[in-house]
Amino acid sequence: MYVPRTYRDLVKGRDLASFSVQIEETDLYIRAERDLSEEGLAVVRELRSSLESYIANHPSFKESLKPLTVPADAPAIVREMSAAATKAGVGPMAAVAGAVAEAVGRVLLGHSSEVIVENGGDIFMSVRSRRHVLMHAGKSPLSNRVSIEIRPEKTPLGVCTSSGTVGHSLSFGEADAVTVLSQSTALADAAATAIGNIVKSEADIARGLDFGKGISGVEGIVIIIGDRMGVWGDVVLSRTSVSPTRERKGGAHPSSST
Repeated sequence: MYVPRTYRDLVKGRDLASFSVQIEETDLYIRAERDLSEEGLAVVRELRSSLESYIANHPSFKESLKPLTVPADAPAIVREMSAAATKAGVGPMAAVAGAVAEAVGRVLLGHSSEVIVENGGDIFMSVRSRRHVLMHAGKSPLSNRVSIEIRPEKTPLGVCTSSGTVGHSLSFGEADAVTVLSQSTALADAAATAIGNIVKSEADIARGLDFGKGISGVEGIVIIIGDRMGVWGDVVLSRTSVSPTRERKGGAHPSSST
């Protein structure tokens, strides 16, 4: 089901061009040095074709809530999703938004030295200056009060968020926001889902962090539930608030980048 990305109306940054790429339920918000919407559309069409063809012949890939093994000749995006899901212990579709964001971003980096791709709150970014990801966590008093600093030398980087209280994505937990940083955006997406499934109360924050840091490739974790927050790994936080120059994210995955 498509959810309007009304939070994108708040974007006012002028250092990069902003544009959207949408095909059916795939809806990407992209920032780059120039409008690369045609190039982005071509990549999305190819990705959707590969993924839809594979699912038509392997319907369990879409339905499974557990990791699945895929053949070596499966499309690249299928293999990427499967590998990420296996590391996190979730179904492969838990990695789809992150995998698509990174696949599109990698191609666009051939046309722009800076690229940020947001796919329902899951972000791939490769930047040349410091950026911030604003933590939107539903009704939590910490929502929009904390941002994650992204240093350019750490990019390309995936920053993905799962929530049990905001949006329509499947989560078995109650965390207002679980954000994961990883060099693999697919892995960040899958890991955020897996950790989010664990956190059902404030008492589960430590358990969620312990689980997440055991996933190979996870570099940082932020968990918010109510007025409590837990942080692990290479995460630099700053206090902030929503302003016209910030890109607030909401909907399925609450977070944002500037």
